[in-house]
Amino acid sequence: MRSMNVSDVMWNHIEPVRGEWLISRVVSHLSENHVTGLPVVDSQRKLIGFVSEQDCIHALLVSNYHCEGEPAVREVMILQPVTVSPDLGVVDLAQKLGAGKPKVYPVVDNGKLVGIVTRSAILDHLVKAGCKVGTPKFANSDK
Repeated sequence: MRSMNVSDVMWNHIEPVRGEWLISRVVSHLSENHVTGLPVVDSQRKLIGFVSEQDCIHALLVSNYHCEGEPAVREVMILQPVTVSPDLGVVDLAQKLGAGKPKVYPVVDNGKLVGIVTRSAILDHLVKAGCKVGTPKFANSDK
């Protein structure tokens, strides 16, 4: 398997979320970009948090039940998200994935957000990098 780093499979085209955004804007942004969560940054692209679909669901349930008005991202975001370096190997990250782990990781270099990497990007890489993809494990050699 060819060695690749997170920087080879990360996405850097999605606009990060800002803390002052309302939850409805985040929900639209997540849906438009087909991701389950996004990093939250300040004006210098410094990572300050992470907001997921689950965070939005919970916040909207609570605010709608209590008729409190729509919350801003900074009120519901995770303050210390798990991050990865662009230099981390894809295989190394894949080995750390498991139940209860994030589905989207902010990629941070020198304290600045440079992209995100998703489980689906890792999975796609592993499928493409595998030996004899498309050949059954116990393929009959008589054919």
